[in-house]
Amino acid sequence: MDSRAVPHAARARPAWFAAGVAILVLATRAAAAEVWVVTDSHHPVLGQADRHLILDAGAVLEAELAASLPADQERASAIVRQRLKQGGTELQRRIGAAYQGIADAWSLGVTKVPAIVVDRRYVVYGETDVARAVARIDQYRKTQP
Repeated sequence: MDSRAVPHAARARPAWFAAGVAILVLATRAAAAEVWVVTDSHHPVLGQADRHLILDAGAVLEAELAASLPADQERASAIVRQRLKQGGTELQRRIGAAYQGIADAWSLGVTKVPAIVVDRRYVVYGETDVARAVARIDQYRKTQP
């Protein structure tokens, strides 16, 4: 190799290159915003999100556990205990996640569904498309820095 040759990575970059990298970093940071969908089983939402909080998931699980129980309370209790045991750690995880989702939505102050929340700070109610809601929030953020 010629002693005067400079490795590619060490060559001087034009000023526009640094500006382009800075814009790319900012765009990536905006695209990587944390997006949560808060809804229930009656209001489906389309699109990608970091978290989906389904507010009636706990009620759905309770209905599954209570399905076709006899009128005799002792037998019904025994059947529910058996169902809980059979569900094991997976069922316990599902129950915990369902009620944690309710607590998380409450802590965000979400009042209606569907709701799309960005960065735990901005919310759009009634929108069923994540991309459209995020675009609306991005537009708002541009006007309200």
